[in-house]
Amino acid sequence: MSAPVGVGIIGAGVISDTYLENLTSFPDVDVLIVGDLIAERARAQAAQYRVPAWGTADDVLAHPDVQVVVNLTIPAVHVEVSSKAIAAGKHVWTEKPLGLDREGTAELLRQADAAGLRIGSAPDTLLGPGFQSAKRAILDGAIGRPLFAQASFQTQGPDLWHPGPQFLFARGAGPLLDMGPYYVSALVSLFGPVDRVAAVGTRPRVQRSIRTGPAAGEVFDVEVPTTVQLIASFEGGEQAQGLFSFDSALERAGVLEVHGTEGSMFLPDPNHFVGEISRVEPLGVLLDDFRPQQERLEVPLQGAEVGRGLGLLDMVRAIAEGRPHVASGELGHHVLDVLLSAEESAAGAGFVTVESTLGAPVPVLPADFDPFARTL
Repeated sequence: MSAPVGVGIIGAGVISDTYLENLTSFPDVDVLIVGDLIAERARAQAAQYRVPAWGTADDVLAHPDVQVVVNLTIPAVHVEVSSKAIAAGKHVWTEKPLGLDREGTAELLRQADAAGLRIGSAPDTLLGPGFQSAKRAILDGAIGRPLFAQASFQTQGPDLWHPGPQFLFARGAGPLLDMGPYYVSALVSLFGPVDRVAAVGTRPRVQRSIRTGPAAGEVFDVEVPTTVQLIASFEGGEQAQGLFSFDSALERAGVLEVHGTEGSMFLPDPNHFVGEISRVEPLGVLLDDFRPQQERLEVPLQGAEVGRGLGLLDMVRAIAEGRPHVASGELGHHVLDVLLSAEESAAGAGFVTVESTLGAPVPVLPADFDPFARTL
């Protein structure tokens, strides 16, 4: 790949702001064009972030200097748009989920492999200094051998703040498919592939209303469970339990704990790139009349603080260096398989075997990875 790498963005919605802000700051990347179904929206984003061209998705795919397409469309068309980018000879970075079904995403990976192209899939919070510092500490033995993990995301729901939240309550979203990828991707990155999963889910309200923005008061249908609890068993023998809810009066997000033979670690919110990391060591003795306070020992952060777009940057550098990238399409496909299996279990299937796996462990980002250096 040449330097800087030409990038085109398809989808100029809310999430495009953080991508454009970050990608336009990386010396190894050159954002050349923004495309959207609503051309005026693409024009406005291009103007705000000083991107030289704007237009439709087809304009992005036809741009001769675009080497990587960033797919920020709605989940229902992720596979369709990514497949067109592959057919146009472009590498792809896609927002989560990779797709909505196993077959379509597996075929997408086959298309990319046959074309000699890469696919990267959000979340790229995995590459943030918060998670990467915690992962390095765990690999170095900070809590001994990891045994199990606990995760929790609880909120009243995105209808409280999003001006157009309907898609977050539609097939392919809900708390499981919208927020689950952050937590499950982190767990798979730590433990390896999931072997089987079980879940229960509820949908207490079949309709909700928009609370903010020009459409406030508009009622929309809820298509998926809005509270899901799951249990996952990993191929290596580890276990995890998770709670994902859009029905909780108590706001509790970002809970991710990993417990091992020699201690427990509190990881940063998987939806954030930085955050506090700490661990506790086992007690020497516990008496009926003595309950000691366990001291939290800080684990230092290593790496530059960045946001979304970091996964794409790692991917283009990995292509140039001939190494695997961290947030791969294979990882995205496996995480989707886990979440779809959880959906099937919640619908009454009991424990569901996860058929997909990973060809290799998820790589660790070097501690000296500098997004603002020119390396290509």
